[in-house]
Amino acid sequence: MRHGTYPRTTPVGMRIARYYCPTAHETFSLLPDCLASHFPGALDAIEHVVATVDAARSVEAAAETLRPDITVASAVRWIRRRLTPIRLALLTVVTLWPELGAGAARLAAVRAAVASTAALVTLRTRAASHLAVLPTPLGFRPRPRARASPPPTPPHGMGADRAGPAR
Repeated sequence: MRHGTYPRTTPVGMRIARYYCPTAHETFSLLPDCLASHFPGALDAIEHVVATVDAARSVEAAAETLRPDITVASAVRWIRRRLTPIRLALLTVVTLWPELGAGAARLAAVRAAVASTAALVTLRTRAASHLAVLPTPLGFRPRPRARASPPPTPPHGMGADRAGPAR
């Protein structure tokens, strides 16, 4: 049952269809294949970040190129938030379909295997049945939430130390 739409900030003007499942009592979105899941913007923009990092001499050098408007440390964090899940998704996809990576879970190898510079959009289409387990932004599985830290252990008792073993 149609439940309306919601606006997406990037790209400007994009509206995402939302539906209601009466059996599960939940709403869900129909995200177009070109958009990144749980990230702003398109998969092509994230793929551009990964390709730039792969071609650069370091992540810091790529950060200066991709995000000159912010500090290098902030740009490196911005890049790593995109790079880490995509590398994990590529490893997962290449493990499922070894012919896609030719033995390497790298973007260049996957681009060559699918014969496209829009490899992430192509992979999302090919891996449609596995999107629930693929990490975002390629799939729909969000990063696990940080677990609450265990309660601190009580401090040792006060007073004099116990006598050690006799020697």
